[in-house]
Amino acid sequence: MQVILIQDVDNLGAANEMVDVKNGYARNYLIPQKFAVEANPSNKKQLEERMKVQAKKEAAMLAEINQVISVLKESPLKIGAKTGTSGKIFGSVTSLQISRAIRDQKGYEIDRKRIAIPDEVKELGTYKANIDFGNGNHTEVDFEVVSE
Repeated sequence: MQVILIQDVDNLGAANEMVDVKNGYARNYLIPQKFAVEANPSNKKQLEERMKVQAKKEAAMLAEINQVISVLKESPLKIGAKTGTSGKIFGSVTSLQISRAIRDQKGYEIDRKRIAIPDEVKELGTYKANIDFGNGNHTEVDFEVVSE
């Protein structure tokens, strides 16, 4: 029996996916628990419409991500840090500081958990950070650590 999954089901499939299951499993478990609906013509048409809407949302999100990436690549971020006499900074630059710098200088809110700094930044200079937007979209952002 073919069913359309409404929710993700372990070891079976993801939401909005059409799968073949045994009749008893569909009628006694999936459909009563509201994990799936029967794959009749009207439900198939609704699935197609949901997929079209989802594709449009993903295209709009991709366009917005590309716009954010282009703004981030325009110029390097400036991050101020307290330094000693030798040019070493007290502590190190964190992803939270980079996130705040993006918010203040570029006007975009990016979660600090999406920012990865490859090396530990403990001196003045120019460095790169990786930002992962999800769905395989990522970019490198230049930032410059300057003395306050």
